[in-house]
Amino acid sequence: MAFEMWGYQFEGAFSSADMLKASSGVYVIWCEEGKNWKVLDVGEAGDVKARVTNHDRADCWRSNCSGTIRYSATYTSGMTEEQRRQIEQSIRSQANPPCGEV
Repeated sequence: MAFEMWGYQFEGAFSSADMLKASSGVYVIWCEEGKNWKVLDVGEAGDVKARVTNHDRADCWRSNCSGTIRYSATYTSGMTEEQRRQIEQSIRSQANPPCGEV
């Protein structure tokens, strides 16, 4: 599955973080409640899969979602950490997620 949002191509949104790649990128954590979706969190990592599967904000995701938590990522091979942070900040400013900060 793939979709475009905020000008980036994402893979997902998967029901398991195990479906994410162990690659650098920007991840978006979603809450699916029926037909409604909301962004719970946005972040960047050198290894998206490892970061999301062991995330320190997972409790925040669960407390802000009464539906299904879903995981997506746009992969950024060749980009620096600073470039990934710029993408994260851009998405955060548009989505205003309840978990995490810029």
